[in-house]
Amino acid sequence: MKILAIGDIIGKPGRNAVKEILPALCDEHNIDLVVGNGENAAGGLGLTPSTAEDLFDSGIDVITTGNHIWAHSDIIPYLDSELAILRPLNYPPMNPGRGYLLKNNVLIVNLVGRVFMGHVDCPFRAMDQLLVEFEHKSIPIIVDFHAEATSEKVAMGRYLDGRVSAVVGTHTHVGTADAHILPGGTAYVTDIGMVGPIDSVIGDDPDSVIKRFLTQIPSRLSVGKGTVSFDAILVEVDEKTGKAVGIQRIRKVVD
Repeated sequence: MKILAIGDIIGKPGRNAVKEILPALCDEHNIDLVVGNGENAAGGLGLTPSTAEDLFDSGIDVITTGNHIWAHSDIIPYLDSELAILRPLNYPPMNPGRGYLLKNNVLIVNLVGRVFMGHVDCPFRAMDQLLVEFEHKSIPIIVDFHAEATSEKVAMGRYLDGRVSAVVGTHTHVGTADAHILPGGTAYVTDIGMVGPIDSVIGDDPDSVIKRFLTQIPSRLSVGKGTVSFDAILVEVDEKTGKAVGIQRIRKVVD
């Protein structure tokens, strides 16, 4: 089974790039399931019902998110609907939504980190509890770990090695060059990257970001413009064992 994980999709430029690139990419690689991180899909911050629909219409099967999932209140009722939208598993259990789902006999899990990210439940223990429910099933398990610290992401990959099919990092928007299969058979990458403008600061207009660094005055950031990069990771999984047998970085550019 071939599963494509797409990095953080940034605003309208990112959504348009997904729409343009994804269908042909799925045909080219015979992709069975597409997971995309949509937590920046609405104007660069959060997710709305209409932007989620854009992503589903473009061919994404499951939308994962992260710490910005609560930015738009109109998406919150949809988190408890049948739509395949996840919020991080390790938010308090009374929060709306769910942190995992089964799609095409693949378990997709969404986690958020704690280092530099705020106060949430432990992602390591959250995964331990979830995997107890699936310990007798040899199904592919894909984990989107939305975290800031490289060390926390690498530690999660090692912690879950041999227990899940893949741990793919999101959130920093900068793709890393460490895509590989760990000794226990888990595909790993610290960060997928983003689907967003190249001439930017992690997707946002450079001038507005630099001004905020210089002045330390909070201000609304706008999505960058121009050529867009499409960053994704393709993982091939043995359906019988749930082990990864291949991992490949994919990067396309859209003018």
